[in-house]
Amino acid sequence: MLYNEEELERIEKARNEWEQGLLKRQLERFGMEKPSSETYTPLDLKDWDFLEKVGLPGQYPFTSLEYPTQLPDVPQAAGAMRFAAGAYAGYGTVEDTRDLWRAQGRRGANVAFDLPTQCGYDSDDPVARGEVGKVGIAVDTLRDFEVLYEFLDGVTTLDRSASNFTINAPCNIILAMYIAMAEKKGVDPANLRGTPQNDILKEFIARGTYIFPPEPSMRMVRDTITYGTKKLPLLNTISICGYHIREAGATAAQAMAFTFSDAIAYVQLGLDAGLDVDEFIRRFTFLGFSGSMDFFLEIARSRAARRIWARIMKERFKAKDPRSWVISGLGAATEGRYLCTTQRPLNNLTRGIIMGVASALSGGRGSGGVPYDEPLGLGHSYEGTQLSQDAARIMRYEAGLGEVIDPLAGSYYVESLTDQVEAETWEIMNKIESMGGAVEAIKSGWMQREVAKSAYHFQKEVESGERVVVGLNKFTGDDELEVSTSRLVPHPYDPKKREDAEERQLAVLAKVKKERDNQRVQSTLKALHKAAQDDSENLMPYFLDCVKAYATLGEMCNVLRDVFGEWEPVGAM
Repeated sequence: MLYNEEELERIEKARNEWEQGLLKRQLERFGMEKPSSETYTPLDLKDWDFLEKVGLPGQYPFTSLEYPTQLPDVPQAAGAMRFAAGAYAGYGTVEDTRDLWRAQGRRGANVAFDLPTQCGYDSDDPVARGEVGKVGIAVDTLRDFEVLYEFLDGVTTLDRSASNFTINAPCNIILAMYIAMAEKKGVDPANLRGTPQNDILKEFIARGTYIFPPEPSMRMVRDTITYGTKKLPLLNTISICGYHIREAGATAAQAMAFTFSDAIAYVQLGLDAGLDVDEFIRRFTFLGFSGSMDFFLEIARSRAARRIWARIMKERFKAKDPRSWVISGLGAATEGRYLCTTQRPLNNLTRGIIMGVASALSGGRGSGGVPYDEPLGLGHSYEGTQLSQDAARIMRYEAGLGEVIDPLAGSYYVESLTDQVEAETWEIMNKIESMGGAVEAIKSGWMQREVAKSAYHFQKEVESGERVVVGLNKFTGDDELEVSTSRLVPHPYDPKKREDAEERQLAVLAKVKKERDNQRVQSTLKALHKAAQDDSENLMPYFLDCVKAYATLGEMCNVLRDVFGEWEPVGAM
């Protein structure tokens, strides 16, 4: 408690006098029915306890920060930030992306896959026509992975780099390719580092690149968790993604509740498989919750998220190691539908900076957000990337943001809002729990409908002007200017290559199919089919056998479609 009862009574009396006096006269003067802004006092934190609600950085419940201090900056060579290993990318064929990454001097991969790959189709499948290499690279066989990773040759080795794979339904197949490639290069898979996304539940909720029904899909995740825990100790097994749920239209509380409900289901998979929670949970990461332009709400959301996860792990799952209570990879995602407009795109830089400040004030690092021209295409300009990175540098080195951890701790408003967001999140999570958990809530279509409703209301507010978006639905008169940059740095990737990417990929795939041992391929696919029928079998070794025989991703997914079936989505509204 911040104040004793006597002091609270004095504050309450003073507030009542203020409301009936000064505030009332001001409202009457301007003909207002209620204040246009709120005021918070110690009365809003009557029973607040610092150690219970916040604690010191790096201590339970981790509201301020997961660690006792910010991690030190890592010196970077000139140009390193521009071509950071973590930059999400993938263009056309693997040859195209390999050449691009070589030119950039990358030392790691964050791979964007095209839609056919994400949905388990080969490039020569009629369903894939027109989509090959369009929103990422096409990966059909181990050969594609081998060619892609030639970008590391002469730079570093697999065991000294990290790879992230934004893939979900066929994640285990991609992971098998990574392992098989490492073995061919003489690298022990136990030394591989990286993060496969592998979050299939949010695909059902928000993004749509699912293939199989929820139960067999969860089995695939279980196989990753158990195999990875035993065989790949340095590789994360999942990246639980609130970002895409928020981008699909969920509110801040919905995104956290749905994401944590999904996470609970994934943790239960590991426990049901006989693993100890402290054994596998530190290889679970989170891909943030995205962000909005509601400055203080985003500060409260980050703080509440750390607290909620710590309590889930400590109280529900009884994790004993304090490191297991820490949410990993929460980050400070400030991009997406809230911060990116194609109208006056340079305004996106300002939006990103505002939310970067919010991130710094909530315990994270300041971020410049995505490049301002992100909505104009994934292959955004170097100018946009430079401005975004410089914005983060200015926040940190010139403004000194990050020198104090969680500087708003104890704020009457921020603490009240943090408690409010947490309460709303728990309320939604409890409702999901009453339905039988995340999988059941997804199967009934409830989560999908809730996201659709929130997205509808958001868009309705934008279109009506109730929610102001500068340059989009307000301040759009003839006297307003369209501001743009005038200098363009040449990009080493030739966008014309994307035009014939499909043709080139089809030729490569045909060659692989012709030259491989097709009898061996059929034998491995047959073994996969048999194993898939037994839920107790871990399919990872079977995927490895298929991959090493150069079976295609589509061939393996078709075997699983035959056994598991395909998921028919429940109506959204």
